[in-house]
Amino acid sequence: MIEDLGLQARSFLGVFAFLAIAWALGPRKSIPWALIAGAVAVQYVIAVALFSFAPTRAFLSSLTGVVEVLQAATTQGTSFVFGYLGGGESPFVVREGGEQFLFSFAFQALPMVIVLSALSALLWRWRVLEFAVRGFALLFRRILNLSGAASLGAAANIFLGMTESPVLIRPRLPTISKSDLFLIMTVGFSTVAGSVMAIYVSQLSGVLQDAAGHILTASLISVPAAVVLARLMHPQDEAAGEAGKEKIPVNLYHSSMDALTTGVSDGVRLFVNIIAMLLVFTALIALLNFMLGGFPDVFGAPLTVERALGWVFAPLVWLAGVPWAESQTAGSIMGFKTALNEIFAYDALARFSDDMSPRTRLIMTYAACGFANFSSVGILIGGLIAVAPSRREDILKLAPRALISGTLATLMTGAVIGALPMVLFG
Repeated sequence: MIEDLGLQARSFLGVFAFLAIAWALGPRKSIPWALIAGAVAVQYVIAVALFSFAPTRAFLSSLTGVVEVLQAATTQGTSFVFGYLGGGESPFVVREGGEQFLFSFAFQALPMVIVLSALSALLWRWRVLEFAVRGFALLFRRILNLSGAASLGAAANIFLGMTESPVLIRPRLPTISKSDLFLIMTVGFSTVAGSVMAIYVSQLSGVLQDAAGHILTASLISVPAAVVLARLMHPQDEAAGEAGKEKIPVNLYHSSMDALTTGVSDGVRLFVNIIAMLLVFTALIALLNFMLGGFPDVFGAPLTVERALGWVFAPLVWLAGVPWAESQTAGSIMGFKTALNEIFAYDALARFSDDMSPRTRLIMTYAACGFANFSSVGILIGGLIAVAPSRREDILKLAPRALISGTLATLMTGAVIGALPMVLFG
């Protein structure tokens, strides 16, 4: 019990340590104490409220069931299209315990990206997601004192991808301040799109109870963290936008069929992109490990990419509240997330789960929940320049720093969760 209280205290101090790091990396101007207090308070209030009250906790628990239903429905489609590779009946006898070898990540898990992309587009057309985005935009505008464009862009990132959400504020992108642009980019790196959440849930199903609820909560409470860290690294020192309501374009799609087909097309591009990245990066890691294998052992074990990344991120995850004995393993998870992507990170979390305590697994689930990785920098730059070509120079300059602030934001979110008692999460 005393040890847990000590770890919780370190997590709480870690929240402010990450804020201090962001301030040190910025112009080190006056500290916005009111914004810091508001952002940190919002994170804790949302986390406690979601897991303390029976209705909200039941809602979060139900999300895993929703994902399972979506997965079952998707399996019907993959079985029809890909046969036994997609989860259909096997045409041959499978030896006892051999079912695991029939599982294909590309043909069984990833196709849900296409289904969810289509569903998201339909829900936007039917104004369901629009209603949710408006609500969160109002919350962020009032509590965090954001401009209309910044609050709308930040809220949209909770449900849409970091390249889709800027489309909602396309008319304002050429004129918004650099600090607001940096803020939107930071939020994009610190959250995940609804179309890929189900993949993470499938990866964490055996690691964390109610994984879907935790993934959604992580993406939600990372927004206030991203806002305050962005303001510390790039203060609002230009002509700030009015903190008024931003009009949401309602005609993103001309009809439900247009939304469905566009969502499918966007999902296919994401599907192919994920497969290509997983293939190439897995091969590159194997190649690097082969090369590192030629070096002498370090501290009694072969040098690998996983161990090297663990050393780099171990101090940061320790600040988030991970015990030092587990920081090497947890650091490698954070390293995979930053150097590769969050799919690799959650795969590593699942593989190393037996080496970590439940509390550390929970912290790392939140800390790894974000698009802050090197490949996403290119994706974000390409997407933003496509909708705001006049801001090309600003986007190219701000993107690398936004990667840092986005990474700090998810680590700060992990620290927020680590400061809370584990009993809150069941």
